[in-house]
Amino acid sequence: MMEINLPAYEMRVREQRGRHEVFDFLRRRYVALTPEEWVRQHFVHYLVEHKGYPKGLLANEMELRVGEKRLRCDTVLYNNVLQPLMIMEYKAPSVPITQRVFDQITAYNILLHVDYLVVSNGLQHYCCRMDYEGRSYTFLKEIPDYSMLNA
Repeated sequence: MMEINLPAYEMRVREQRGRHEVFDFLRRRYVALTPEEWVRQHFVHYLVEHKGYPKGLLANEMELRVGEKRLRCDTVLYNNVLQPLMIMEYKAPSVPITQRVFDQITAYNILLHVDYLVVSNGLQHYCCRMDYEGRSYTFLKEIPDYSMLNA
């Protein structure tokens, strides 16, 4: 996998039936090691190990339902009363962060109504704080430490 703009961690990888898998410590199982999963695993470890996010309040691949349609959030951070606080959307490093990516995460947010949206392709990371009263959002200079969130 290619080098990305996130700290390295001790990744548990195995080969199973000719494909590489990585251990997802949130889902507690091995999953296919795709370029997007490479970004997700590094990003989640970054949040836990460097930004102080409690791993018990993070969930990968959260399914949302809108009628018959099923959507999957890459990662959701919950607050202490298990209300969604932040949605994270990951792309492979080869995928540029475009308006379409923001449209995707915004669709999830219509259902979850979170305070923070994060998008990363491992090379670039964007975080914005929602202001529902003012009907606006503010891009932050960096991903906030967990202690800075209104969790």
